[in-house]
Amino acid sequence: MRLVVGRIGRARGIRGEVVVDERTDDPASRFATGARLLTEPDSVGPLTVAASRRQSGRLLVRFESVTDRTRAEELRGVTLLVSSEEIALSDDPDEFHDHELIGLRVVTVEGREVGVVDSVLHHAQDLLVVTESSGQEVLVPFVRDLVPEVDTAAGRLVIDPPPGLLDLRS
Repeated sequence: MRLVVGRIGRARGIRGEVVVDERTDDPASRFATGARLLTEPDSVGPLTVAASRRQSGRLLVRFESVTDRTRAEELRGVTLLVSSEEIALSDDPDEFHDHELIGLRVVTVEGREVGVVDSVLHHAQDLLVVTESSGQEVLVPFVRDLVPEVDTAAGRLVIDPPPGLLDLRS
């Protein structure tokens, strides 16, 4: 699975630097010199970071294959990605990356099959989007009271839904 770590914005200067809108919790390592980033569209990359720095709160990045403003301007709007295998697992047993949750089978504490985690929404409260076998989606708040067990090794997530939660689908 490929994970978004940034999006290239406007060119800056004449030597190929670009402004990057970061979408990662670890920009220091994702945009370190020598880091190799996949791209969307695929035809643009991969891109290797030649240098990065901060200026006025913005991340500025220069890539090895981009040496002038014209080429930098062509990169505007390109999405930067990494493979999920490159993301280290957290030492915190209660912290998960989205890619660790997506695809997990969801069952209730009573053992009733609910569906599969299709995606994770990040709003005021993180929500698991669980797709049932019928194709219906159920949103489950990702909090310990409702999700008491996450077993990524077994490919299973246990939920303890309050009455009516699984009946709220439209």
